[in-house]
Amino acid sequence: MSAHIFDDRLCFLGEGPLWHPERQQLFWFDIIGRTLLTRKGGDTGAWTFDDMVSAAGWIDRDTLLVSSETALIKLNLETRSREIVAKIDIGEGLRTNDGRADPWGGFWFSSMGKKAEKDAGAIYRYYRGDVTKLFSSITIPNSICFTPDRRHGYFADTDRALVKRVDLDSETGAPVGEPEIYLDLSTDGLNPDGAIIDTEGNMWLAQWGASRVAVYDPSGTLLKSVAVGAPHASCPAFGGADLTTLYCTTAREGLDAEALAEHPESGNVFFAEGVGRGQSEPAVIV
Repeated sequence: MSAHIFDDRLCFLGEGPLWHPERQQLFWFDIIGRTLLTRKGGDTGAWTFDDMVSAAGWIDRDTLLVSSETALIKLNLETRSREIVAKIDIGEGLRTNDGRADPWGGFWFSSMGKKAEKDAGAIYRYYRGDVTKLFSSITIPNSICFTPDRRHGYFADTDRALVKRVDLDSETGAPVGEPEIYLDLSTDGLNPDGAIIDTEGNMWLAQWGASRVAVYDPSGTLLKSVAVGAPHASCPAFGGADLTTLYCTTAREGLDAEALAEHPESGNVFFAEGVGRGQSEPAVIV
């Protein structure tokens, strides 16, 4: 199975695709470009920020919660107005990376060094007005996603090639106990990046450097993969009216001139239809 180009605007570091279920519209980021992008049919849009931005959840039809280096920001898509929901202090020289709303109305987001400094990153959760650090000493935190039965959350450290699973409290969604290893991809030389969980509980995992989104069942068994036309697949999302269209952002970061000449579509957003069925993203409660 292979994907085709959905949007040909080149992102240096494409990330954080979000299918807005009420608008039926895809949003994503170019982190290094400090830009949020969108496309719906032939209409495109973009919003530029002062800080690097990387992930979002939807609050209502016209409002997103956006994670930046210094704050969680409420963005009105129609008026383009912005309001700080919570100031965050992730540390000097760090930026946010992966992020996703959880089924309880919270929003998980991660931090990392701008030069991917060892163990400089962490994962946080915004919930009912408070920001809490959940996990620390992560170099490149990714793969934040949640199972449809609300029992588990996942996250990865791309640098260590590990994806972990943690139990979640049924009432609050807070992590319970210590995370356990779900996937160890180090022996395969694979780099786990962004991920989502489908309606059957399978993980769709973008793999940086491998030109694909790989699908693993809950036990960690590889089921299949979807090829994208760029080495650095960064994060998937399901969208479309029935949530059966797979989207995936990609990046140009880390590719030299020779690699970019060989893979000129690097940085585009790709899509593949009918390859699976995703969950609808829950709203963030602010």
